[in-house]
This record gives sequence, C-alpha cells and structure tokens, in this order.
Amino acid sequence: MQVTETQEDGLKRGFAVVVPASELSDRVEARLIDLARQVRMPGFRPGKVPVKLMRQKYGESIKGEVLQEVVNETSRQLLDERGLRPALQPQIDVTAFEDEADLEYDMTVEVLPEIEAPDLAAIKIEKLAIEVAESEIDEGVARVAEQHRTFQPLEKARAAADGDMVIVDFVGKIDGEAFEGGSGEGISLHLGSGSFIPGFEDQLVGAKAGEERAVEVTFPEDYGAEHLAGKAAVFEVKVNEVQEAVDAAIDDSLAQKMGLENLAALRDAVREQIASEYQQASRAHLKRALLDKLAETADFPVPEGLADSEFDAIWKTLEQQKARGALEEEDAAKSDDELKAEYRGIAERRVRLGLLMSEIGRLNNIEVQEADINRALMNEARRFPGQEQKVIEFYQTNAEARSSLTGPLFEEKVFDFITEMADVGERKVSAEEFKTEIEADVAAKAPGKKGAAKKAAKKAAKKAPAKKAAKKAAKKAPAKKAPKT
Repeated sequence: MQVTETQEDGLKRGFAVVVPASELSDRVEARLIDLARQVRMPGFRPGKVPVKLMRQKYGESIKGEVLQEVVNETSRQLLDERGLRPALQPQIDVTAFEDEADLEYDMTVEVLPEIEAPDLAAIKIEKLAIEVAESEIDEGVARVAEQHRTFQPLEKARAAADGDMVIVDFVGKIDGEAFEGGSGEGISLHLGSGSFIPGFEDQLVGAKAGEERAVEVTFPEDYGAEHLAGKAAVFEVKVNEVQEAVDAAIDDSLAQKMGLENLAALRDAVREQIASEYQQASRAHLKRALLDKLAETADFPVPEGLADSEFDAIWKTLEQQKARGALEEEDAAKSDDELKAEYRGIAERRVRLGLLMSEIGRLNNIEVQEADINRALMNEARRFPGQEQKVIEFYQTNAEARSSLTGPLFEEKVFDFITEMADVGERKVSAEEFKTEIEADVAAKAPGKKGAAKKAAKKAAKKAPAKKAAKKAAKKAPAKKAPKT
C-alpha cells in the first residue's frame, strides 16, 4: 500500500492511497477457488467446478466484495499506523479500479483533537443537600388522602361546584344530528378533571340535580376521531345527581389501604420519596456545576462535522418551536443569524464537553458493562406496563436503540468517577433556598434570558416534589374519571 498525504488543515486530513493490482487479483482468485469448492453446478462433480466458469458467473460480484474489503482494511491500517482517531466515518472516493490495474482511492477524514484531561483532584465543586421539611411531608400525606377520596350524595341539595362529581345522561349532536359515540347514561363526571372535551365541564358548574342544560362545545382540531375534529357540537345534558368529595381520613387506616402498617410508615414512605426527588435534583445541579468547571479547562478545537451534526439537531428543534409559536420571548425577538451564532456556540460547547468526558473515560478504563445495560433496559421496560417484553425485544434487536441506552450510562459512570476524584463539598439547604439558588445561577449564566432561566430553574428544582412523591407513594389513582366523549 502506498500512501500520500494530500491535506492537513486543522483536524481535517486527506490521503491518496494506492493498493497494488497483484493484491487485489490474488484475493479475487483465492475467493473464486474457495467458491468453486463449495458451489454445486449441473454437469460437474462437487468441488470440481472450473475456476474459469466461476470467474464468468461470479467474477464481478466478488471483485466488488474484495474492493470493499480492501478499502476497509487499508483505511483502518492507515489510521492505526498514523495514530489518528476519526471523529466521523472517513469519506472514501475510489478514483481507479480496473482489471489488472492498481486500486486508487482518496480518503478524507476529520480526526479527534489532542485532549489533555484536567487534574480532577484540583476541581472544587459544591453539592447541595436539600433537607425535607415536616411541612412537606404533611402536604404529601394530605395529597395521598386526596387521592383516596370518595364521593357521596349531598346532605343538603345545592348547585354543583368545581371538584364535585355529577351523574349525567347526555346526547351530543352536530348540525342537529346525533353522532356515534356522543351519548351516555349514568356517566360519572368529576368537574374540573379535564376528562371531557374543553368547555364541557365548565358549563355544568352551577347545575342542580334534575336540571337539563344544552352544553355547546367545539372539538379540538387534533381530536382523535377525525370526523369530529374541529366540529361544533351541542350536548343535551341531564344532571341526575350531584355528589361531593370526601377526603380519606389521615390515620392508620389510610396507610393500611396502601399496604403499610400505620400512619408513621406512610409518612416515612412520603419522606423517602421526597428525599429521592431532591437527591435527583441535587445531582443534576452538581452535574451542571461540574460541566461548567470542565468547560473552563477545555480549549481544544472541535471537529466541524460533529459540531454541524449537533447544531443541526438543535436548529431543527428551534424551527419546530417557532412553527408552534413556542419560542422563548427573547429568542423570538432575534434574527435567524443571531440565533444561529448563539446556538452554534452551544453546539460546540456540548461537543467539546462530550469529547472531554469520553477522553476521561478512555484514560481511566471506564466501560459500560452488560449488567449496566440490562438494568437500564429493565427500567425502560417498566415505563410501559403490559408491553415489557416488546420493549425488551425492540432494544435487543435494534442496535441504534441499544446505543441510545449506552451513551447516557457511560456519561453517568464518568460523572461518578470525576466526583469521586474531585474536591466535593456539601452544604445543607431548604427546598426554597435550593430553588432560589438554581434560578439565580441559571439567570447569571443567561443574563438575557429571564424566561429561559425561570423554565430551567423550574425543571431543576420542582416547586413541590412532595406532590410527585405522594403520587408515587400512593400508587393508586384518584376517584374514577369519566371517559372522554
């Protein structure tokens, strides 16, 4: 193999490669001889088919196979011999490949930069330990009681209010004609639950038992039944009964409904779940702080192809948000050129940090084990009750999907390794202090994006994790809601 370097521009390299014709012909001949031993052809004994006949019948396809094989082997050899690590798949352009002639091809490749890993022990970051207040546990237990509420007939007749349950009969009509699926009898409808199409429940607030009302609504444009989407309808509704909600008593019996021993055990379960939510939020905050520290040390060039790919993904999301009118106010006020310059910088930062994390993992022999992937796969399957086996089979047979699990697992293992090596302090804060600090931190890093800062702060520090915790602790749905019409 003869190699001539044709380009060296930053991280981009170009090579002209020549492979002797003799190597190609030898491989083709060996492949034909091997095939002749295996193939069965009428008129010839097994293993006695002439190579000449094999060449006539299969020569072109075998030449193509040998070409691909030789190009793959020689390009890998070239990169290995020169110690080059490609950032993306090399581009190959075959310039000459004829019978009895040398194979010639050009290869262009963008390589990974030289990355100097920082002194991890010199990194100082702070972990926020969020304390669970007793008031949050009280709120969480109260929500559990709310989820186990029941409905009972009114002791004294009154108009239906938001939060009540009404038992109704209804017939829906479009242009005066009843439509399929638009009728029901003895339907329980929890006012304020959002179970029916928008506007339906609101128009029953104030109704009394025995009252009949004409409820006028318009089906959403994206409604599941195409023949109803966007259509105006009138529902003739009769309210048979109004029931009021009664929360479950907060005592040992509430805990026992959930399989727990007593109220103290329920409080412990809620406390544990809230603490778990806070730990996740604290970990996310610590990870952002660590990435900021690493970004300060990462000043190596970024492969243009990787940055382009990352930017294209970001820009596609922005265009989708723009089409929906969902861009942040600050972004909506900017021109496309301004947005592209800003988000190109974000894309390059992401790529640079990803490369640095990858290099730290490589230098310290950090790998994702099969057991790690299996645990992640089982966690993913649990998100789809009743379809676990299908989910598992999908990831087992889809290499790209399986890779989507491996990447985040590797990143988390590298993060854990760095935090073990770094100087990590801990400071106790309340939930409100944590939320305030996150909001201030995000705002400081994006001074022109107040809306984005608030959104990021809300995501990082849930305002009421006790609510989510209570739902997980309860593991039972609230009173049964009426189906959508």
